[in-house]
Amino acid sequence: MSQATAVTRKTAGERDDAALLPPVDVVEDASGITLFADLPGVSKDGLNLQVEAGTLTIEGEVSLQVPEGMEAAHAEVGLPRYRRVFTLSKELDAEKVEARFEHGVLKLRIPKAEHAQPRRIVVQGA
Repeated sequence: MSQATAVTRKTAGERDDAALLPPVDVVEDASGITLFADLPGVSKDGLNLQVEAGTLTIEGEVSLQVPEGMEAAHAEVGLPRYRRVFTLSKELDAEKVEARFEHGVLKLRIPKAEHAQPRRIVVQGA
């Protein structure tokens, strides 16, 4: 995956809402999609996932700690959080999202809704 990109968006209050845009890979198969997002420096407690009105929001607070008595000579992570928003297809079942977070990588599994999954049709007759 590639490096995160910084984005700045204005919110309703017209203030800058700067965040890193984490790199994401999306893999689709017959039963749904799997999304992988790189979120280095984010703890499980600092991760916020939300699905509302067909929109998936991924947010993570970066908590890179410098040991006491030391200071960073170089830092490339200049913003304190990640944020990425996706519009979910109506073919996906947002009620059945499964999430796993290990070693800074978020894995989301979103299955297709039952009506959107392929099904085999049995042919009757001789």
